[in-house]
Amino acid sequence: MRKANGKKIVQVLVTLAVVLVILAGLQRLLMPKYMSGIVEGGMIEEFYEETMDHDVIFIGDCEVYENFSPAVLWQEYGINSYIRGSAEQLMWQSYYLLEETLEYEKPKAVVFNVLAMMFNEPQRETYNRMTLDGMRWSMSKVKSIQASMTEEESFLDYVFPILRYHSRWDKLSADDFKYFFHKDKVTFNGYYMRVDVLPAENVPAGRPLADYQFGDNAYAYLEKMAELCESQGIELILIKAPSLYPAWYEQWDEQMVTFAKNHNLKYYNFLDSLDEIGLDFTQDTYDAGLHLNLSGAEKLSFYFGKKLATDCGIGSRRGEERLEQEWKEKLQAYNAEIERQRAALER
Repeated sequence: MRKANGKKIVQVLVTLAVVLVILAGLQRLLMPKYMSGIVEGGMIEEFYEETMDHDVIFIGDCEVYENFSPAVLWQEYGINSYIRGSAEQLMWQSYYLLEETLEYEKPKAVVFNVLAMMFNEPQRETYNRMTLDGMRWSMSKVKSIQASMTEEESFLDYVFPILRYHSRWDKLSADDFKYFFHKDKVTFNGYYMRVDVLPAENVPAGRPLADYQFGDNAYAYLEKMAELCESQGIELILIKAPSLYPAWYEQWDEQMVTFAKNHNLKYYNFLDSLDEIGLDFTQDTYDAGLHLNLSGAEKLSFYFGKKLATDCGIGSRRGEERLEQEWKEKLQAYNAEIERQRAALER
């Protein structure tokens, strides 16, 4: 009798294991791969493949991952950097990404783009997923999900994504099968490259707002970010990328100047330095001024790299054998992608 019962228990456990494996496989198949089209959802998880030895970590939305090139920072200044960026990254998402990042490494400086201050509450599930699904499970991810969910979302759907994506059957593509086991990288140390050009023309002026004051929730997470960096002996640097749209209001800028002054932080509004940077929005943007293309990102990175080296004291690490080898391989891939994109434009 005991033997029979033991056999039944084993059969049940084996059956349960098989079911779990099948469900895990289906979940992996049904989750978006972000390898073509909208690739922004594939950016966050790429960080975990790094060696976690960065001097500078960028945190923020598309105004960091499309406007700064870590390759230039390395080539020109010997600065090893990484961009933890994602589409419409909200303040609390940036904070918890930073909190998680510091569990892996301790950079000398963290650079945060302040456009996200315009949002004081959760926005859209689509963008939430592009940041949250790629994070490894940790308390930082749990807290970020809880802070980010809209009223229509469920925490359980993040724990078991198959509950959210089970209806993707009719949307499966070749990418879902091709990238089932392994995904290609879509960024270069977090930088999303575009070499095409679409000049900025007739950029709309910002519409007047009823209230220019940033929200309490946004400020609370900026405070937490400043406190976390201070507690770890890391310099927090605030920036506003030189994107022409969406509008960056003078009243918003004044608030960031005041915050930086009160917290003894550096704040660079690159919209004030377009001529010094050498940006030409007839050539240096691929989407009419929202983001920079390769030439614009390299100009901005060259300019900001000098600030990091001189104003912030981020020293060169050229000559370190391991880093030199890593960057040799990364630069080969970076330059190959430049050639690939340029060739595609000529077809």
